Amino acid sequence: MNDRLTKSDLEKIQAEIDYRRHELAPKILQSLKEARAQGDLSENFEYHAAKRDKARNESRIRYLERMILTARVFEDNASDDAVAMNNSVVVYSEKAGREITFRIVTTIRANPIKRLISIESPIGKAIYGHRVGERRMVETENGETYYVEIRSIDKTPDDSEDEISSY
Repeated sequence: MNDRLTKSDLEKIQAEIDYRRHELAPKILQSLKEARAQGDLSENFEYHAAKRDKARNESRIRYLERMILTARVFEDNASDDAVAMNNSVVVYSEKAGREITFRIVTTIRANPIKRLISIESPIGKAIYGHRVGERRMVETENGETYYVEIRSIDKTPDDSEDEISSY
């Protein structure tokens, strides 16, 4: 793992761990007890569903705790006129022949459907710290390359509404 995370990311992760431990886990445990009290467990759907939910919850807690333990706190050192964390960026993709707008975020908040692109992604790495007008080469994981030109940068410091990814 060893992802770069912001202080806000770490707070969101800890909040989810607390929720899962103190609110969700007791509810799941209660469901498990109620299902177990129904008798025959071999064909008891509620019992098997509650066991599955308990395992998923415990797995997610372990995953989030591992993220906190291995995370590096991200220090955004980009200059004020360069692409930085949480900036909305418009680039012109020469390969696609059109402008693309997205926001640069940490990996745990990345969601391409919502146009939240990780700073660890090929395009995130290519444009981070660079300025409007610069043409940057993006190298994909399979070795393909294409060029983008940074057209605009909108400083968007608030990440409070961003959700952390499920996995």
